[in-house]
Formats: sequence, structure tokens, C-alpha cells
Amino acid sequence: MDEVERLLTPGEVAMLFRVDPKSVTRWATRGVIGSIRTPGGHRRFRESEVEQLLATLTTEAVKVQNAKT
Repeated sequence: MDEVERLLTPGEVAMLFRVDPKSVTRWATRGVIGSIRTPGGHRRFRESEVEQLLATLTTEAVKVQNAKT
């Protein structure tokens, strides 16, 4: 049996990135991160995709910081 992936709300994603939930919604609209719509029209985000984006952005931030030193 396949394991069901955890879906995160915009608020949960926002806490991980330390941004406003509206920013997360704008990212989804721009295609920065994929989202799924619930039957009620609310956005949900795949935990694995969120973790991957967070790791990518964190790695890029470290590279930029190291380039400045």
C-alpha cells in the first residue's frame, strides 16, 4: 500500500519559510511551488516539495553568503 504524503496549509508553509501566508499563495500562483486545491478551494502543498524548495533556497543563500566573504 502506498503511503499518503502529508499536505501542508499555506500557514504551515509560511512558518517554515518565515513569511506571510499570502506570500506562499503568491508563490503558488507564480508557479514557484506547486499546490493542490481541496474540494472547498483551499490550497495545500506537498510536504516533500516544500522541503525540497526550502533546501534549495537555503543552499543558495549559503552560497551567496560565502561569495560575499
